[in-house]
Amino acid sequence: MNQFDFNKVTDRHNTNSIKTDLAVPRGKPEDVLPLWVADMDFPTAPCILEALHKKVDHGIFGYSYADQNYFDAVKNWMHIEHNFEIERSWIVTTPGVVFAIACAIKAFTKENEAVIIQTPVYYPFKNMIYLNNRKCVTSSLIEKNGKYQIDFDDFENKIEQNNVRLFILCSPHNPVGRVWTVSELSRLAKICEKYNVIIFADEIHNDFVLPGHTHTVFSTISEYAAQNSVVSTSASKTFNLAGLQFSTNFIQNPVLKRKFHAERDKTGYDEPSLMGLVAAQTAYQNGKPWLCALKKHLQENLDFLRNWLKTNLPKVRLIEPEGTFLLWLDFSSYGFDDKTLDDIIVQNAKVWLDRGTMFGFEGENFQRINIATPRPLLQDALERIRNALETI
Repeated sequence: MNQFDFNKVTDRHNTNSIKTDLAVPRGKPEDVLPLWVADMDFPTAPCILEALHKKVDHGIFGYSYADQNYFDAVKNWMHIEHNFEIERSWIVTTPGVVFAIACAIKAFTKENEAVIIQTPVYYPFKNMIYLNNRKCVTSSLIEKNGKYQIDFDDFENKIEQNNVRLFILCSPHNPVGRVWTVSELSRLAKICEKYNVIIFADEIHNDFVLPGHTHTVFSTISEYAAQNSVVSTSASKTFNLAGLQFSTNFIQNPVLKRKFHAERDKTGYDEPSLMGLVAAQTAYQNGKPWLCALKKHLQENLDFLRNWLKTNLPKVRLIEPEGTFLLWLDFSSYGFDDKTLDDIIVQNAKVWLDRGTMFGFEGENFQRINIATPRPLLQDALERIRNALETI
């Protein structure tokens, strides 16, 4: 019998949850079913809860630091799970990956210089570029027969034409679900080397890769990649710990590390979150059984959704994922304009998904759904969407 019950519904209302408690302030119906933002509707692993309770019982929440025990835990995890050998001197902690992206933008570019991203992509990439007064350059991914590919010619041309200084890579890719191959990453690295572009690799979804695919840490691709990149990850996605504000960045080049560290320090951030540190260390030490059970549940949810769409909503096209627990759904066969589609799903179906255009114009008539939820909630959401579309 599975010791972890991922189909148990936990009420998240009135818990300061962005996912549930900001519905009305953001113009959604009060009774909307939220499957949008990328956190999970499950309590975290019991071993993590136990460690946090122990720290609470100790009762002192003073300034903290990541010690050798944390380094050993993350070193072992990255070795076993991702075939990545790290050194302690590479590590810089931050409250989150988006925070780290902002640090990298300020550390490695000047105002009005260009940063390139591959759209449709996680929308905070673009936000951080604009908020830090840099030029955002986009290279669109190309969808062919249900699979997104990199337009390498466009990517290189955009870098050359705009004198791009920094590339923010999403690997695995959110929202299209690609797990980039060694060949694809190598080609990206060679282009970046040709134009002396630094790479920030957001690898926060690295622990969610479907069978038949393998995540490759970007800095292992080549010596250039190793010496000209920041690889950023966190236990927050893997173990549902986003609210504890803790992430880890691997920077092998000491010059880049000093620049990154200096920008981090300018923000006033110093010591990491104690609870985030405890949770992450415990996750990497003891969380594997829970994660294995979780990934089985996510696979079952994916299979359920695929079959359910085929039977009940055949006009909705699922872009088959290779990684992440976020699915990219194409509603273009219905012929609605993007706003009408979103209104039908939110106001009529009362389901809150992420509107595809948030990720770039390429997301028109797409919606992103988070399947890291109990099956009854996923089925409820799909039935609501079907009923709403049938009445239009």
